[in-house]
Order: sequence, then structure tokens, then C-alpha cells
Amino acid sequence: MSAKTRVEVEGTRLTLSNLDKVLYPGNGFTKGAVIDYYARIAPAMLPHIAGRPSTRLRYPEGVDGQSFFEKNAPPHAPGWVRTAHLPTPGGSRASIDFVIIDDLRTLVWSANLAALELHVPQWRVGPRGGAHDPDLLVFDLDPGPPADLEDAREVAVMLREVLDDDGLRSFAKTSGRKGLHLYVPIAEASDERTSAYAREAARRLEKDHRDLVVSRMDKRLRHGKVFVDWSQNNRHKTTVAPYSLRAAEEPYVSTPVTWDEIEGDAELRFGPDDVRDRVERDGDLLEPLLELRQKLP
Repeated sequence: MSAKTRVEVEGTRLTLSNLDKVLYPGNGFTKGAVIDYYARIAPAMLPHIAGRPSTRLRYPEGVDGQSFFEKNAPPHAPGWVRTAHLPTPGGSRASIDFVIIDDLRTLVWSANLAALELHVPQWRVGPRGGAHDPDLLVFDLDPGPPADLEDAREVAVMLREVLDDDGLRSFAKTSGRKGLHLYVPIAEASDERTSAYAREAARRLEKDHRDLVVSRMDKRLRHGKVFVDWSQNNRHKTTVAPYSLRAAEEPYVSTPVTWDEIEGDAELRFGPDDVRDRVERDGDLLEPLLELRQKLP
């Protein structure tokens, strides 16, 4: 029988289970530690995922066990978990009830289901569930071996210059793995337009730096180069959320970073304790994503 612990979160009683279960065998990081991390980072994380349909990557037996993506609300979801009924083109069902993680209790509930990674799209749903147009544009810089994070840093600076030339400020975070993500907060625009702009910017960068950059999807082209993935601006795709844990050998976090850190030689791999310390010291480095609205050229 699994050990259960009852807690109260925002006035709601939750039953947590198996808190001592090790989910990251490489360093002994437990399910209780996962829940504790998400509860503590919630003030910085929630504004970035609130209103966005969540795709949760669950690892019930830990990162060495089987995993599955969960988009729909499970049958046992409490009635207070907010959901939005949205289409899923190409899925096994035409539409499903997505979980919207708007508050601390839903975040803790999700973590208790061993949802280690949280992924969200570049758009939000309204209070009544209707889907808005994207308010973010994102680039995923993914180095193909032997290219590495150092190459991704170089490409990030190049891409920032392209965006600067178009009058767009950009903000960065680590992917929590081997790459970087660049975000551009925008005034709401259709995903067709955001995808078209992102694709064109990536192609411009590839044209000027063919030795290091590739913007085409063909994996055979990525050897030794950094793939500037613009495709995550498709309405039906998601990106790992800021401050999300990643399922890897260690509990690394997708962490906001400064341009000084990218251009310098700072270590760009952060664990939960590192991230909490950074937020306590520097605040949320991605806070401009919540307020700044820039028009695409």
C-alpha cells in the first residue's frame, strides 16, 4: 500500500502519495522533492503557464521507467481543476479536455502525478475557454553533435541580432538539456503569421551562417550545426515551460538566463536549488514576456 500524506493547499485538501519514491535515481531526487520544488517555484512559474493548455510528461516509475504524454484531464481529476475543451487535429480524438494549470493547488496535484515536465503552447485560452492567438514567438536552438551548448550560445547571439534589426527584443532560457530557447513577446497574431516570420528569420540566419546554422527540418543536415527550430510556433505544438524540470539523469531545470550569461562563460546548467536561489536574487528574468507586446514587422 502506498504511503499517503494529506496537505492543505490554498484551502483545498490534497492527498499526496509515495513522497519518498526516488524519481531521479542518479542523485536520489524524490517525488516529495519534485512537489516541493514546484510548490516553491510556483510564484515565478505560474504566470508563464496560467491560461495555457498543459501537456504533462509523466514518469510514474521515475526517469528510468516508462513515460507518457498526457494532454487530457484524467478521469480522476478533481472538480476544481480547470479544463478547456479544445481540438486536437491529428490526434486519436477530435477534441479533449486540456488541463489548465492556473494555481498552486493544480500545480501540486500535477506534480503528485509524477508530471516531471510541463509543456505549453505560445497562446492562451480565455476565461470561457476560447483560444486566443499566440502572444509569444519562440525559437528552439538545438545543437546536433558534435555541436554543443557553446555553439547554441553563439547562434543565440546571432539570432538576437536578427531580431534586434527587426525591432524585437528577445529573452532566453536554457532548454534544461543541451540547447537554448529564445522568446519574443508579441501583440497577438495568428500562428500562420508567427510561424511565417519565425521561419523567415531562421532562414536569414542560415543564409548568413551556413557553417553553423540550419533551419530545415531534415535531420541529415544537422550534424555539427545548430538547428534553429521555428516550427514550435505552430498552434498545435508546445515548448517546455519556463522553470519546468526535465526528465534526465539529473533534475535539471529549463532556466531563464541573461544575455551576459550567454555571451560569457557562465555554466548554463541549473538544478532546482540553483533556480530557487536565482529567482530569490534576480527575480523572474522572463517577466517581460508577461507585459511586453511587440508588433511583428
